[in-house]
Amino acid sequence: MKLTKKSHACIRLEKDGRVLVIDPGTFSEEDAAVGAEAILVTHEHLDHFNEDRLRAGLESNPAAEIWTLKSVAEKISAAFPGRVHTVGHGDTFTAASFDVQVHGELHAVIHPDIPRITNVGYLIDGGRVFHPGDALTVPEQPVETLMLPVMAPWNKIAEVIDYVREVKPQRAYDIHDALLTDLARPIYDHQIGSLGGSEHLRLAPGASADV
Repeated sequence: MKLTKKSHACIRLEKDGRVLVIDPGTFSEEDAAVGAEAILVTHEHLDHFNEDRLRAGLESNPAAEIWTLKSVAEKISAAFPGRVHTVGHGDTFTAASFDVQVHGELHAVIHPDIPRITNVGYLIDGGRVFHPGDALTVPEQPVETLMLPVMAPWNKIAEVIDYVREVKPQRAYDIHDALLTDLARPIYDHQIGSLGGSEHLRLAPGASADV
C-alpha cells in the first residue's frame, strides 16, 4: 500500500491502482481528492471537511463515493445524491477495495465550555493504517501505521506521546501538522521519537512511503 501525505490531516492511499483519500480539508491541496475512488471524512471541522475539495474529487471520477458520519452527510448528501454513505462506530465497509472499520464517536475536548462534536476514525485493511481524525481513539486491534495528530488546539505533546504508547503501532506518521512550525518540529520529533516507543516518522506534503 502506498501512503502519500497531503497537507495537514489529509492522506492518500493507493493499492492495486485504486485510490482512497481521507480528510481533504481546507488546509489541504485543492486537488487532494482528485482521482480518488473513495473519500472518507472523519468530522465536520473545516480542516478535515471542505465541500469544494469533495466536489473536485467526485467530478474527477463519476464512480467516486464518500463515506462519513451523520453530521457531515447531512451537509452534503443533497449535493451528491446517491454517493454519500453514513457510517458510525462499529461499522465495517469496503471502499475502493480497502476494508474499513469505523472507530470512535466524539471529537477530543477542546475546552469544557465547547460542546463536543462527533468524530470517527478509520482503520484500513485490518490495521495496516489508522487515521483517528481529531481524537485519541485506540482501536481494539493492533495498528501497523498510526496517523498521529501531532499538534492541535485540543492536544499537548504529553498526550500525543501517551497516545503512541497506548496504540503501540509499528510506526507513527505525523498528520494534523499545518500549525506546527519548522522551528518546533525538531522538538516534537525528538520527544515523540524518544518517548513514544514506536518509530516516529514525518512526510512532507506530496511525499510517499510504502506501508
